[in-house]
Amino acid sequence: MKKLFFLSILLVFIAACSKDDDTPKSPEPTPPVSEDELPVRAVDISAFPEINAAGTIFYNAAGQKEDFLDILKASGVNTVRLRLWVDPAQGHSGFEEVKLFSQTLRNKGFALWLTLHYSNSWADPGNQTKPEAWKDLSFDALKKQVHDYTAMISEEIKPEYIQIGNEINSGFLFPEGNISKHPNQFLELLAAGVTAVRETNPDSKIIVHFAGLDNADWFFGQVAGIDYNIIGLSYYPIWHGKDLDLLENSINSLASKYNRQVVIAETAYPFTLDYNDWTNNIVGLNEHLIPGYPASAQGQKEFLETIVQILKESDAAIGFSYWGAELVAWNGAESTQGSPWENQALFDFKNKALPALEVFNLQ
Repeated sequence: MKKLFFLSILLVFIAACSKDDDTPKSPEPTPPVSEDELPVRAVDISAFPEINAAGTIFYNAAGQKEDFLDILKASGVNTVRLRLWVDPAQGHSGFEEVKLFSQTLRNKGFALWLTLHYSNSWADPGNQTKPEAWKDLSFDALKKQVHDYTAMISEEIKPEYIQIGNEINSGFLFPEGNISKHPNQFLELLAAGVTAVRETNPDSKIIVHFAGLDNADWFFGQVAGIDYNIIGLSYYPIWHGKDLDLLENSINSLASKYNRQVVIAETAYPFTLDYNDWTNNIVGLNEHLIPGYPASAQGQKEFLETIVQILKESDAAIGFSYWGAELVAWNGAESTQGSPWENQALFDFKNKALPALEVFNLQ
């Protein structure tokens, strides 16, 4: 009996040691996404605090006045994406506004997705201007500033998803972070932001965001050594082409090659080519449209349905964010400083919910 007892103990010990083996293991494969649901069904409504402060009233699909966020929630939106500027001139999209709005969104049950622009204003492939207060910092000091600023936001707000930069095709924080001129510095700055998130809120999923499909493979090859979770892509037909098959192939190819999940971080489509204020709209011509998807309420809905279907058929796509869902002509019918996007919002010219919102519930 004693021999059997000691033999049993020995076998348990060997098994335990095998579990604690420190031998390096291959990276875990990207977990597949269920075909039945998309975990991220988001809208970017960064301007809503300003629009709401102006007293703008929204209506549900039945034409009844209803709280804007409640309309989104009932429609199946589960995540809200917000931009964050460092020191914006008017205060909108700055830290205090975003933190306060984030608390409201959490109370409504939304997950949070923060987009850190590392600029005082818009950051995109053509604009990556450093905040004025950071312009004279040495490179080492700039790197520390990126780390500390990111850590503060991550710790204070604790978003479920966080982008280190916005549409950083050409890099960010110019000139030091220009990917063409200073590739190593770009990677160091990107890594500083990533490290800050890992230290302060390791549960956050980190997104690296590229606008479009052209050169996406090259770009994600450059950042392959960065510790991030999700490939983010912008897809607007006006800028990124009208080939939806190419979009589908790109999503699957990038996911497979770089072993990451993929999200469409920005997309939108018009429900009309008309306008509801005197501010020039970004999309306004038939040539901006995809053939077969007219600028109508139904065409907008069918575009978004197709996007969702492409994502659901991918093993690695986790969802999408509709950009500018809130951007109705909130500043008055004759405003030249109003919305350039009211014909692509998810509410019509009477601020009534459009059929495209129904797509968020398509599971």
